[in-house]
Amino acid sequence: MSALVVGSLALDTVETPYGRAEEVLGGSASFFAAAASLYQPVQVVAVVGDDFPLAQLDFLRERGVDFSGLQVAAGESFRWGGAYNADFSARETLFTTLGVFADFSPAIPASFRKARIVSLGNIHPILQGEVLDQVESPELVVCDTMNYWIERERDALMSLLKRIDVLMVNDAEIHQLSGIGDPLEAARWVRERGPGRVIVKEGARGALLFDGDAAFRCPAYPVPQVVDPTGAGDAFAGGFAGHLAGPGRRTGDALREALVHGSAMGSFAVESFSLDRLRNLEAREVAERTGVLGGRAALEPSPTGASLV
Repeated sequence: MSALVVGSLALDTVETPYGRAEEVLGGSASFFAAAASLYQPVQVVAVVGDDFPLAQLDFLRERGVDFSGLQVAAGESFRWGGAYNADFSARETLFTTLGVFADFSPAIPASFRKARIVSLGNIHPILQGEVLDQVESPELVVCDTMNYWIERERDALMSLLKRIDVLMVNDAEIHQLSGIGDPLEAARWVRERGPGRVIVKEGARGALLFDGDAAFRCPAYPVPQVVDPTGAGDAFAGGFAGHLAGPGRRTGDALREALVHGSAMGSFAVESFSLDRLRNLEAREVAERTGVLGGRAALEPSPTGASLV
C-alpha cells in the first residue's frame, strides 16, 4: 500500500562541525520518501524549478517512489542554508530562497487520490487542507507543522486539526500551540481539538506517542556520531508512515511499532549529510536498530506512578 507525501524538494547547503555540504538533496518530501520507501511504495507531490538536478532522485525511483505528482516550474528551486554550532544545540539559518516553492499549489494526480496513508509535510496549513480536499477517504492522515505556522497561521492550523488523525510536532511546538508545559496535558488539549493521536519529538530523550489515554515512549538511538541532523524529523515521519502503510497496521500495537521505526529512521538520517545514509541503508541494519529500540520502548508512567493506559 502506497504512502502519499506532499512537501518540499530542496537543495540544501549545510555546515556542521563535521564539514560542509553544498547544493545537496533536501526537503521534507525527500527525507520522507527515502525512509518510507524502505517499507512500502511512496507517492510524492512537490514542486521544483527547471534548475533542479532531477538525476538526484533516481535512487528513489529505483526504490519505488512515484514522482508523477512532481511539478517542474520555470524558475529557481527551493534552496536553504544552515549552520549548526559545536554541540548541535543551536542552528542558524543562513539563507532561504523559496523560488518556485513560493507559488506551490499541490495538485494531486488522479492515480494518487485513493492513498490510504497521507503525510502532510511542513507546508502552509491552507495548502495542507487543499491536499485533503483532493484525496478520497484516507485511512490515516499524519500532519507535520512548525513554530512559524503556529505563530502566523494559527486559525488555519486549528481548522486543519479537525481533519487529521496524527499531529507530529516537537516539544517546543506543542507547548507553543497549546500554551501548556506538561506534554501529557498539552497532548490532551490537542486531541480535544481533532487528532486522536499526537507524537511529540523530544530530541535526545526520544519521542512520545499519545494515543487515547496511553503514552508510549521510544528512546532516541545512541548514534556513534551525529553528522547532520537536517531532515531527521522528516525521516522519522517516513519510517512511521511507511511502517503503517503495511496491510492491517492500524491497531495500538502497530502505532507503537511505527514510533520505533520512525525513531530508527531518524537516527540513521543524522549519521550523514543529506540523504547519504538512507541511500544505502540495508534491511538488516533497520531490523537491528528497531530491535534495540523496541526493547527499550515502554508505556510512560503518569506523574502519580499509575499506567496511562
